[in-house]
Amino acid sequence: MNEATPPLALTGGTGFVGSALIELAIGRGISVRALARSEQPPRAGVTWIRGDLADTAALERLVAGTQAVLHLAGVVSAPDPARFHQGNVEGTEALVHAAQAGGVSRFVFVSSLSAREPALSAYGRSKFHAEELVQVSGLDWTIVRPPAIYGPRDREMLELFKAARWGVIPMPPAGRASMIHVMDLARVLLALVPASPDVSQRLFEPDDGRAGGWSHREMAQAIGAAVGRRVRVPHLPRAALLLAARLDGMVRGTGAKLTADRVGYMTHPDWVCRPEKAPPADLWRPEIATGDGLAATAAWYRAKGWL
Repeated sequence: MNEATPPLALTGGTGFVGSALIELAIGRGISVRALARSEQPPRAGVTWIRGDLADTAALERLVAGTQAVLHLAGVVSAPDPARFHQGNVEGTEALVHAAQAGGVSRFVFVSSLSAREPALSAYGRSKFHAEELVQVSGLDWTIVRPPAIYGPRDREMLELFKAARWGVIPMPPAGRASMIHVMDLARVLLALVPASPDVSQRLFEPDDGRAGGWSHREMAQAIGAAVGRRVRVPHLPRAALLLAARLDGMVRGTGAKLTADRVGYMTHPDWVCRPEKAPPADLWRPEIATGDGLAATAAWYRAKGWL
């Protein structure tokens, strides 16, 4: 590691995107100080800080002497709006205060495309309000709104890969969405760490470079191709999805993958990243074609026994 360069402060380091970012940072000789709720195994280049976003002392230790804060942690599924607010709004506010108090001005916040339509879901509303806090913080901020993220270690899209094995992938009503491989997202986040007029006080929507995104049918067919199956793609109406969410909650409780809140934004027809919100092309471009990335992800799932 480069001892002369201050580390990065990272939340969400044990998650899907955070794990990829740590892997990339270490590979580039960048040390990371990462927040974690539980004890983590030692790893070269990573200093784990035990605590969470409600732990003021832990946040102070996390940001002290770092070059930038990358805020990836968040609540993506919760039984009620209060939990989203606590995790995504209050948690972001606490981290902003820690950065301000610790003199760390650079702040990169990973939000969500769902923040574009805050009326559709409690999750999107909480991300929108978190963005507002960051924007008025006085910090040197950049906000990133990723689209659908896929790749190794992801357990969200895994459900679609499992469905593809049976030849049927149920999807929401007709619509379009953008996609991005987790390592391409990790690359753009690291590229945004150095402050510059091109990225400071800016909001970006990075994707795989496919103009117009993917229709829900195209996305399902691409996942089917990744597992070597031709798939049927029935579009489920909102009422059917709400019923499925209720059943998933009954079966898996708080571990349910489909919730009524998710149905709110799943049924929106346009989650395509806007070209004018793309990161500067001289700073970052996507490297992983989605077809190739999906195939590699399916291979990783098989190798780990997930698929």
